[in-house]
Amino acid sequence: MAPKSKAVAAHHREEHHGYEFFGPPGAFAISFILPLLVYFFAFACNDISGCPAPSLLHPSTLTLSTLKQEVGWPEEGIWGLGSWNATAAVVGYNLLNMVLYRLLPADEYEGTPLRSGHRLKYRVNTMASHTTILALLAAGTFVQGAHFPVWTFISENYIQLLTANLLIAYAVATFVYVRSFSIKPGNPERRELALGGISGNMLYDWFIGRELNPRVTLPWIGEIDLKEFLELRPGMLGWVIMNCAWCAQQYRTFGYVTDSIICITLVQLVYIVDSWWNEPAILTTMDIATDGFGMMLSFADFVWEPFMFALQTRYLAVHPISLGPFYFTFTAALIGVGFFIFRSANNQKNTFRTNPNDPSVAHLESMETKRGTRLLVTGWWGASRHINYLGDWLQSWAYSFPTGLAGYQILAAGTSVEGGYVMNDGRVVVPGEAKGWGMMFTYFYVIYFAVLLIHRERRDDTNCTRKYGEDWAKYKKIVRWRIIPGIY
Repeated sequence: MAPKSKAVAAHHREEHHGYEFFGPPGAFAISFILPLLVYFFAFACNDISGCPAPSLLHPSTLTLSTLKQEVGWPEEGIWGLGSWNATAAVVGYNLLNMVLYRLLPADEYEGTPLRSGHRLKYRVNTMASHTTILALLAAGTFVQGAHFPVWTFISENYIQLLTANLLIAYAVATFVYVRSFSIKPGNPERRELALGGISGNMLYDWFIGRELNPRVTLPWIGEIDLKEFLELRPGMLGWVIMNCAWCAQQYRTFGYVTDSIICITLVQLVYIVDSWWNEPAILTTMDIATDGFGMMLSFADFVWEPFMFALQTRYLAVHPISLGPFYFTFTAALIGVGFFIFRSANNQKNTFRTNPNDPSVAHLESMETKRGTRLLVTGWWGASRHINYLGDWLQSWAYSFPTGLAGYQILAAGTSVEGGYVMNDGRVVVPGEAKGWGMMFTYFYVIYFAVLLIHRERRDDTNCTRKYGEDWAKYKKIVRWRIIPGIY
């Protein structure tokens, strides 16, 4: 660890917020065990034997050699999990994002005040950057259809792309951790340490992030705020691209695209595009305003978002379920209600923060704090302290519902069964004894998101207690519910 003066060290100890995520053990689990879960999901639900692989349904007779065959374990062994081609593709994809970030027109916004009182400036042009990339992909698909090389490359190198993104996540987290020790008090770059990332425990600080807003200047590209840049790109765009790749695979495999995979792709696209359109709103979120940037966010941005959030479309690429008009309408209505709550609540909060005299929020009641700020106690934010999380969670159900009682087996070509889907190579996809077991993959997002939102609400409650003190206790007596009015 870089040397510090006694005064600075004492200052850091005084400000340290304590451990989150169960401290160093939790940091280790998320950083090194959670990636294994991503690999497990990638292998166990596959287009070779089934979802889950048949041997997993019979653990008493499970053998490693049989399981390797069923999940498509590479012949090269562990070295086959990666490839130079996949790594080059991921690096090129990220560089393209960076170039567009700097070259395309952008609006400039100021972030929340730092502890020094200064505000950092941010370039905002995610919508322009990503629509440019999506337009190029659309053009390629128009010319070459489902066999457009981008889509086939993703399907054929999925595991290798996962490995490349994971290694980059580790590399970026390590780079910003080491670089954070060069921060000097009063530096002209306005670099600051995150209060939660100065525990002194190397593993935990590497995971949670020591530096609040790490920025780098790249040759021919310029300055990039890594945390803000990675918050919405390339992971969120990667989520869209993965969904499109699985739609293309379904068409190549069966000769058609089902309403279920189209529904999920579209509703998730609406959610993602909304985040791009409202990019300035993320500058006041916990991730940007208070959290450091370390392995936690690096892993989420590079790996978790594109590879775990697109599990439903990856499943449907092999098991082409048709919803029909009724269930399609129900799914669309569910996403509509969730999105309305989520966006209306966030818009109300952002409008109140930036212009409390706006007619849309001027009538709302608020509570003044000793810090001179005001907390809404009516409107959406009088219903619960995080009503937007309820809308967020409702949308997650719409992502998983179209997969139904998930689970399938892949039978040999020529097998005669009723209700199966015949693949282009003659193999047959049927629910079989796997029916229902595949829900651990396709409904994982619902459970994960509930845990995430509850945890974020608890973290926010702790932070607000530090920030507002007794005013926060008074506020909680007025707005009693955490997320779901009348329930939680």
